[in-house]
Amino acid sequence: MTSRPGGLWRHPDFVRLWAGETTSIFGSLIGGLALQFTAILWLGASPLEVSLLAGSRLVPGFVVGLAAGVWVDRLPRRPIMIAADVGRAAALATIPVAAVLDVLTMNQLYLVSFATSALTVFFDAAYRSYLPTLVETEELIEGNSKLTASASLAEFGSFGVSGWLVQLVKGPGAIAVDAVSFVVSAVCVWRIKTPEPPPPPAHEREPALREAMEGARVVAHDSVLRTLAGVSAIEAFGNQMFSVVFLLYLTDEIGYKPGLLGMIFAVGGLTSLGGAFMAGRTSRLGGLGPALLIAAAVRCAGGLFTPFVVDVSLVGIALLVAAQCVTDPFWTLYEINDISLRQTVTPERLQGRMFANFHFLEFGAALLGAAAGGVLGDAIGLRETLFLRVAVSAVAVLWLAVSPVTRLRKMPEPANGSA
Repeated sequence: MTSRPGGLWRHPDFVRLWAGETTSIFGSLIGGLALQFTAILWLGASPLEVSLLAGSRLVPGFVVGLAAGVWVDRLPRRPIMIAADVGRAAALATIPVAAVLDVLTMNQLYLVSFATSALTVFFDAAYRSYLPTLVETEELIEGNSKLTASASLAEFGSFGVSGWLVQLVKGPGAIAVDAVSFVVSAVCVWRIKTPEPPPPPAHEREPALREAMEGARVVAHDSVLRTLAGVSAIEAFGNQMFSVVFLLYLTDEIGYKPGLLGMIFAVGGLTSLGGAFMAGRTSRLGGLGPALLIAAAVRCAGGLFTPFVVDVSLVGIALLVAAQCVTDPFWTLYEINDISLRQTVTPERLQGRMFANFHFLEFGAALLGAAAGGVLGDAIGLRETLFLRVAVSAVAVLWLAVSPVTRLRKMPEPANGSA
């Protein structure tokens, strides 16, 4: 098969998926930052409470991740995505309502974070598994590149306004924008017309636990998937350590304001476009495997910029901008090829369970990272914890360097039964 003339922009259902996902990401990035600022600035959260808030977002992925994969492989995926969007919109809408009534508490933030995260696990497993049924195999990198490129633009736009939104309408008001974005996403996905392959009939299904274990086995036994899962888990641990202490360090300890930070974060969205552009051109970096290794290593090195920020000054701002310019494009390059590689080597009937197992590992590792970030932030200091995060990322680079993935020069042949 060959890619359609004009690329995927001439594929109306892909454009609908793209529009819904881009709008959702735009709102989610505003809402995610606003949720942290609501906890820190509106409710005066401590490092431990910020860590608990991060944990409430991570626990659902660890608890329901494997079950989500079984459901996604058993049922049509589009209705799951629509239901998840509607549910997330409803949950988030309760925060601005509670804020207006002056009854908002950290406990409500924990509950809403938990609910939206659980629904996101189902949406993400369905969404990643749905793309290979919507486009041809040779169009996966193009599809993932376009989705990630638009996500980068959404990151640029959302971070550019999120900080100012928090200052103008406060955190709860910015979260309302996120709720609306999920409604738009649900409408876009609902308008997709391409039929899905029918799910397996009930009499052919194995018990849920056995099906879940089949997904775990395909990740554990495939050397490519096993390597990518290890990198994802290690990075999830380090990223969550970073997430717990990052804003606390920059706002409470250094004194940066939300508006300025939002504009700095927006730079990362713009520079990520470079990674999306290079995603299908890995031959320029020695092939698929070497490109993944280079991307992971450069991103690790870029993590050193942030802990060297010690004040609100031109030097401090330059270091934060440099971190965005170095880490974001290379991680985008890594992510697009990582996801496309997973989709290619996994049979279609196991896509949902494969992605769910990745989410299970990532959320479990991130839970440990959130706990480590909260404990270390209090015990050794926020800046020192940021340095430790770079060391964790270096472990992921080493895991990738000694794996068979680095020997890949191009995308392998699709797995038997894949799209």
